[in-house]
Amino acid sequence: MNQKIAIITGASRGLGKNAAQHLAAQGVAIIGTYHSNTVEADALASAIEAKGGQAAMLQLDVGNSASFASFVDQLKDVLFSKFNTQQVDYLVNNAGIGLGASIAETTEEQFDQLMRIHLKGPFFLTQKLLPLIADGGRIVNISSGLTRFSFPDYAAYAMMKGGVEVMTRYMAKEFGARGIAVNALAPGAIETDFRGGAVRDNAQINEHIASATALGRVGLPDDVGGAIAALLSDGSRWINAQRIEVSGGIFI
Repeated sequence: MNQKIAIITGASRGLGKNAAQHLAAQGVAIIGTYHSNTVEADALASAIEAKGGQAAMLQLDVGNSASFASFVDQLKDVLFSKFNTQQVDYLVNNAGIGLGASIAETTEEQFDQLMRIHLKGPFFLTQKLLPLIADGGRIVNISSGLTRFSFPDYAAYAMMKGGVEVMTRYMAKEFGARGIAVNALAPGAIETDFRGGAVRDNAQINEHIASATALGRVGLPDDVGGAIAALLSDGSRWINAQRIEVSGGIFI
């Protein structure tokens, strides 16, 4: 059996890094992207390879769709030189930013930045990568629990993630002829550095979220990275066109 290869955007930190670690532990080769922190990116690749896995990291600004063609050329070179193949099996559209403001205070610049990174980026990056995704492959688009419940200051962010969920269903419909399954995974509040690490570091926020969650705690990166890896495992191959919330049962 040929080794599976996953592309994970925003893999040098946070949930993308955790997903890369979980998938690598399942024997999946990782091609991660990073925005600017070469040190973190190289450290992840080295850690994966130290455990016997395969990994490569490529720079990519998901908010700059004009760069996608050159990124695909780089990707093709890495696939051929390091992995001796021309295809990937999985794509995880994970890269994002945590930018919050009330509707009254959101600027057009903020709105456009969120749109480029969270919606336009995944749409056109997936379009460019389609020829490289193997028939029978799978795509996971990262959404958010905020498309189901509402918190102040997240309107524009959640709107983009709502678009990701609609995009997911259309991708599943259009790519189904090639056997490619597409799902949206929606994390709840997770202890990461998202928006300055507020959920992780602010005890009051952490306690409030834990009290509203059926399982009684705030989510950890391992909860989401493990879920992404599970969704890309062989046992999940018949799951398609779904929004899967990974939140421990918050606000139910």
